[in-house]
Amino acid sequence: MNYEEAVCALNTLQTNASVLDQVRKERSELPDRQLQAMYGFLHRTGLTVEDLDPLNIIHVTGTKGKGSTCAFTERILRGYGFRTGFYSSPHLIQVRERIRINGQPISKELFTKYFWEVYDQLDGTQGPHGGSMPGYFCFLTILAFHVFLRERVDLAVVEVGIGGAYDCTNIIRKPWVCGISSLEIDHMSILGDSIEEIAWQKAGIFKPGVPGFTVRQPAGPMTVIKDRAKEKGCPLWVCPDLEQYETGAGPVHLSLAGQQQHCNASLALQLSKTWLERYRQSVADVRLVPPTAQKLLVSQAPAFQPSSIMLKGLEATEWPGRTQTLRHGPITYYLDGAHTTGSMQACVHWFRQQTQQEEGGHRGPVVRVLLFNATGERDSAALLKLLVPCQFDFTVFCPNITETITENNADQQNFNVSMENVLTRCLDNQSSWQRLSETETQQGSELLIPDRLPLLAKTRTHTLVFPCILSALQWIGQERDGVLAAAASSLVPVQTSVLAKATALKEAAHISVLVTGSLHLVGGALKHLDPSIAS
Repeated sequence: MNYEEAVCALNTLQTNASVLDQVRKERSELPDRQLQAMYGFLHRTGLTVEDLDPLNIIHVTGTKGKGSTCAFTERILRGYGFRTGFYSSPHLIQVRERIRINGQPISKELFTKYFWEVYDQLDGTQGPHGGSMPGYFCFLTILAFHVFLRERVDLAVVEVGIGGAYDCTNIIRKPWVCGISSLEIDHMSILGDSIEEIAWQKAGIFKPGVPGFTVRQPAGPMTVIKDRAKEKGCPLWVCPDLEQYETGAGPVHLSLAGQQQHCNASLALQLSKTWLERYRQSVADVRLVPPTAQKLLVSQAPAFQPSSIMLKGLEATEWPGRTQTLRHGPITYYLDGAHTTGSMQACVHWFRQQTQQEEGGHRGPVVRVLLFNATGERDSAALLKLLVPCQFDFTVFCPNITETITENNADQQNFNVSMENVLTRCLDNQSSWQRLSETETQQGSELLIPDRLPLLAKTRTHTLVFPCILSALQWIGQERDGVLAAAASSLVPVQTSVLAKATALKEAAHISVLVTGSLHLVGGALKHLDPSIAS
C-alpha cells in the first residue's frame, strides 16, 4: 500500500465531530483515561514503557513556544553529531512532518512501512480488547516511538500534545530532562479555566530526580510549577534571559524572528546543556547521584557561555510557519500560526516591525491584507481585536480547507469538525472584525461560498469570505504571484462584484499579507506558497 492509503487509514482514527463532545466530557470526568489506555495500546504493539528508556528523551510542554523550543534543541544536539528523533504536532502540510529523523520528516516510504507495522498489530488485537483502536494523536505517538527505536536514534525530542499530566506522551517514565515554555490560557475544556490549573497540568510531565526547566512565568502559575516539582521530587531551574549568555561576540543570533523566541532559545540552551552533561556521564559510566534535598529547591539556572555548536544551532534552526517571511515579487507573505492572545500579541509586534522596515522602500501604494481563521474553542474576537491596529486594507476569512478539490489531500482532512461549523465560524469571524473595525455597511449579502449554507451575511467594505485557502490566496495575489500561479491547477471562479474590489491589489506597488490565527491555516497556505515544503 502507498503513502496516501496509509494516511487515509490513519484518518479513520480521527474522532468524528458528532461524538467529539462526548469524548471531551469523558475526558473531564476521567482525565487519565486516555493515558491509561495508552499503556495497553503500547503493549499491543510489542513495546513496554521500559523499552522507551533508551530513547534518552527530552520532554517539552507549554502553551506557546514549545515547538520552537524543541526545534532549537533538536538542531543544537544534531550539530554535535547525534542522530536525533523529533516528535511534534500539528503538521503543516503532511502528517509525516510530525516524526523527524535528523531534522527531516521521515520519507513517505518509511512512514508507510512503519505505519502498517503498527496499525496491523493494533488492528489484529482488537478482538480481545473490545474492538478498541487508539485515537489519531495516540496512534501517532506510538508510531513515533516505534520509528525512533527502529531507526536507532541517539535521543528523541518529544513535544507534548495538549497539557502534560494526562497527555499521551506522558507515558515516558524516564526522560533525561524536561522543559516548560511560556504558559497561557488555552484548551480550557480539557486543561481548566485558570492559568494555575493549566500550570498544574503542564508540570505533570516532571519526574522524580529528572531536571526540569521553565522560562519565567507569572507569579500564580510559577507557584504551582514549584509545588508540582517539589511534590514529584524534580529539581527545578528557571531559565535566564537570553541576553545574559556570554558569547564573546555580541548578542546571540536566532534564525527564528520575534522577541518571543528569546525565552524559547534560552530554554533550549539549558535543555541541550543538561542533556549533554547526562550523556557525558553515561559515556564515562559515572553513576548518577540522586538530587539532594537542597537540589530539589528552585534555582536560577546559570547563564553559561554557549559553545560555537550551540550558537550555530540557534542560528540554523528551521521551523516553518512561525514568524516566517516569504517574498514573491510584489507580494510579501508573513506567516505565523499564533492562536492565543499572547502569541498574537507577539505576532502583531513582529508584523508591524517587519512591515515598517519593508514597506517604506516602495514607491507607490502599499496594500495590507489579513488572511485569518481560528478554530476550536478559541476566542476569535479577542485575537482579531489585537490585529485591528495593523491597519489592514482587506480582511479575508476562510476555513482551514486547502482547496475545494480534495483528491490526494488526505494529509489535511479533518473529521473533528463539520463543514457547516467551519464555514459558520468564518462568518462569525467576519462579523467580529466588522464590529471591531467599525466599518460601515456598503451592500448586502456577498458570501463567496455559493450553495453551501442557508446563511446570509451583511459584509462590509474590504471584508471577504472564501471557501478554501487556495481561492483566498488567488484573489489576494491577482495573478501577480508567479509561485502561486504555477502551483495552482486552476483558478477558482469568483463573482464579478468581488473581482471589482481587487483594483487596489492589482495597482499596488507592494502587497503585505499576514496569514495567522491557526497553524493549520498557515500550513495550507504554505502548501501553495512554498511547494518545496510539500515535497
